[in-house]
Amino acid sequence: MNKLNQVLGNNTKWDSSTNPCSWSGVSCTRNNSSITKLSLSSLSISNENVDNSWSSLVCDIQTLESLDISNNRLNLIPQPFLLTTCGAGGLKVLNVSYNGLTGSLPTFQGPLEVLDLSGNSFDNVIDSQFAGLNELKSLNISVNRFRGSVPTKLGNSTHLQELQLSSNSFQGRIPDQFTKFSNLTLLDLSVNRLSGTIPSGIGELSKLQFLLLSVNNLTGEIRQSISTITTLERFDANQNSFTGGIPQGITLYLKNLDLSYNELNGSIPSDLLSQPNLLKINLSSNKLQGSIPSNISATLVRLRLGGNRLTGGMPSWSFGNVFPSLTFLEVDNNSLSGTIPPELGLFMNLLLLDLSHNDLGGFVPRELGELNRLVVLQLQHNKLYGEIPNEISRLRSLVKLNMSGNSMNGSIPSSLSMLQNLTNLDLHANKLSGEIPSSFGSMDSLLELQLGNNQLGGTIRSLPTKLQIALNLSHNNFGGPIPDVIANLQSLEVLDLSNNRFSGDFPVFLGQMGSLTELDVSNNMLTGSVPQFGKNVIVLIGGNPNLSFSTSDPSSTPVRKNSKPVSVAIIFASIAGVVAYCLWIVGCVALIESKRIQACWPPFSC
Repeated sequence: MNKLNQVLGNNTKWDSSTNPCSWSGVSCTRNNSSITKLSLSSLSISNENVDNSWSSLVCDIQTLESLDISNNRLNLIPQPFLLTTCGAGGLKVLNVSYNGLTGSLPTFQGPLEVLDLSGNSFDNVIDSQFAGLNELKSLNISVNRFRGSVPTKLGNSTHLQELQLSSNSFQGRIPDQFTKFSNLTLLDLSVNRLSGTIPSGIGELSKLQFLLLSVNNLTGEIRQSISTITTLERFDANQNSFTGGIPQGITLYLKNLDLSYNELNGSIPSDLLSQPNLLKINLSSNKLQGSIPSNISATLVRLRLGGNRLTGGMPSWSFGNVFPSLTFLEVDNNSLSGTIPPELGLFMNLLLLDLSHNDLGGFVPRELGELNRLVVLQLQHNKLYGEIPNEISRLRSLVKLNMSGNSMNGSIPSSLSMLQNLTNLDLHANKLSGEIPSSFGSMDSLLELQLGNNQLGGTIRSLPTKLQIALNLSHNNFGGPIPDVIANLQSLEVLDLSNNRFSGDFPVFLGQMGSLTELDVSNNMLTGSVPQFGKNVIVLIGGNPNLSFSTSDPSSTPVRKNSKPVSVAIIFASIAGVVAYCLWIVGCVALIESKRIQACWPPFSC
């Protein structure tokens, strides 16, 4: 080991004066007499910066059984590690994941039980490179560039327990031979180009715990026999082209089911949501019809049913403490009718509630203000009416609030300014009247404010100074000069003041807002000349008869004087900024949820 330490140099930071069993990455027998495991992970080892003798020195450790050289910079696997003479008659565990390995896969032999080649750039067709591994229990070749058919020559198939082939370019059908791997507990074929149907014998895998088939081109129906696998905890088949109905009883033993983004039809089985072990169900973006089942498991953490053809009202659930764990409830983009049940306010752990794009009517229940952990509330594009409840201001964790596209009336509650974590407020396309509350100026986290298509007017006294994505005041009743407070929005990218009654000279300060990428002041009563803007700024001024562009250098500013006004809600100035913002919202929700829910499916993310 001292010689190995010398060869690896400063990479290891091992102290040669101490027992190697005390070194970082070294595991020994209980009496510290023999080294059995060695981890050289994340030491920046490459084929160029370390003497080639290091691999032979590793194999000279006669009692070595397990070697981890993951997360280094190797471009090929050192030959000694492939031989039965390495360590104790050949390694049992070899992890070379996430290096720079390229080219063709070498042939493996010996007593290997665990082999991890994931996160490299192998790109060949696999034939018999693993055929000699008769003791193989776990094989992970995910996140490479393998192509061709899914390999079936995998040593003694009765020993294999974990098979991970995800994120490659495998084509063709799922091999029927896999159904003979009787000890298989994990089968991950996700993110490939597989086609055809699920093998009819899939139910024979009686020890299977994780079946992951997401993001392929699989077709046909979901096999009923999957429901007979009593050990199955997670079944993901999202983003395929499965058709037909959801099999009865498929969630009897499951904890996690994801069938989203398929072409499944029919109704949701009455027992699907009520099984006692359920944690997460995602059936979004299918063609499911009928009503939402009235019986739901008390253990459910996430329920996603958006993007289907569901009808009827929100179900008559047994609300309250029956659902202590529910954090995500999404039934958006359906045809649900009736009213929002006030009992939803008893779902105290909700982080995300999305009822948008339905036909829900009536008042927004004041009880929603009891959801003090809520991060995202989306009620847009329904038939809701009445005033915005003041109780919404109790949602101090709220990051995103969208009530647009309804018939909400009355004034905007000034109490909304108490939502100091809010980054996105969208109330456009309602019947709101009165002034913008002056207290909004204190909303330091707000990045986007959408108030267009209402009946707002009066004096604009204050605005959130950190606005960045957009400020939309279009299609309202604002009049008089464009308010000076807009000059304080030095990070704003999109400003829409169109279709109001603003008058007076075009403000000089608008031309000094260096972050603007789109300005729409069309269909007002402005006068004077528009100053020069930057080359990448779109300026819309049509419908202001006495307003014109400065003639000093008209070619320097790309403008559209008479263009149809563009909705700020649809066009964002910076695609990269919007993507980053959306990812931040999702990350915020995930971070909050993670404080309550630990990793559900090791080694997979929830």
